[in-house]
Amino acid sequence: MILHRIAAIVTVLTSCVASVGAAMADDQAFITIGTGGVTGVYYPAGGATCKIVNLTRAEHGVRCSVETSLGSISNLDKLSEGGLDFGYVQSDWQHHAVNGTSIFEGSGPFPKLRSVFSLHTETATIVVPKDSDFFELSDLKGAEISVGQDGSGSAATWDALISEFGWSEADLANIARLDMSELSEALCSGRIEAYFVMVGHPASIVEDTLAQCDIRILGIDGPAADVLLDERPYYHASTIDRFYEGQGAPVPSFGVLATFVTSEDMPDRIVATLVRSILENFEGFKRLHPALGQLDMVEMVNRPGAAPLHNGALNYYRERGLLPGAAE
Repeated sequence: MILHRIAAIVTVLTSCVASVGAAMADDQAFITIGTGGVTGVYYPAGGATCKIVNLTRAEHGVRCSVETSLGSISNLDKLSEGGLDFGYVQSDWQHHAVNGTSIFEGSGPFPKLRSVFSLHTETATIVVPKDSDFFELSDLKGAEISVGQDGSGSAATWDALISEFGWSEADLANIARLDMSELSEALCSGRIEAYFVMVGHPASIVEDTLAQCDIRILGIDGPAADVLLDERPYYHASTIDRFYEGQGAPVPSFGVLATFVTSEDMPDRIVATLVRSILENFEGFKRLHPALGQLDMVEMVNRPGAAPLHNGALNYYRERGLLPGAAE
């Protein structure tokens, strides 16, 4: 009889422990953020986000990690396939993913894509050796120029840009698609004659290159760029200010917004946890990288991009009074 009672008690206790363990497991969430190369802004921004979230994970049960990636296109593909939970993407490629246009025409629209917030401007930037004969975009026809790896936002934006300018196959015969970590050495050693990046300034990649050789920075402006700005809602005029040693006047160009996105399927509480963690530690987040230093909280949440705001973010912003007509 005693043995039967002990067995019954053990069974009950085991069941209780299992129930508590299951409840704790249910409250835990492990999320991954797709970023970009380590020399860009996406990677440190993602790392800071996860650090802030993980500091208080005992309170909310969300644990965060970052994943380096090729950038915008890769992050969007993985989000649509369920391989990532959140990702940083350029606003132009967010627009195309939502609408199933440009390189997403084959896969069709991504209707579940949701915005969370925007960040800094990423400006179209061309870097050349200081003594080169290149002074504007048209000079680069036929040049050995790296435009970014396939899957990166830079490469996709370059391809879209050049299609508007009508360059021939011969003009593009020497295009390279190097990883961003290779660009400084490749330019300064003469392996390439220029590189094109969509990047927030001041940019580590430009500073790294400047540390190895003398350079000039070219922007993209003029009538052709004006047409892009008029016809593409995701582009806006941008300027590369005097951030770099030896740089002369500010360089006019065009840019896109860096945006943070997820899927409609992501639970509201997880999205709210991320945005709360960042906005309650906003000044520290801005100090993470010089390109984030001018962020404005209201602009971040009111310029999310083409995809609708995720409900978890929307409700939190309304509670904080950060959206028009919303009271705190």
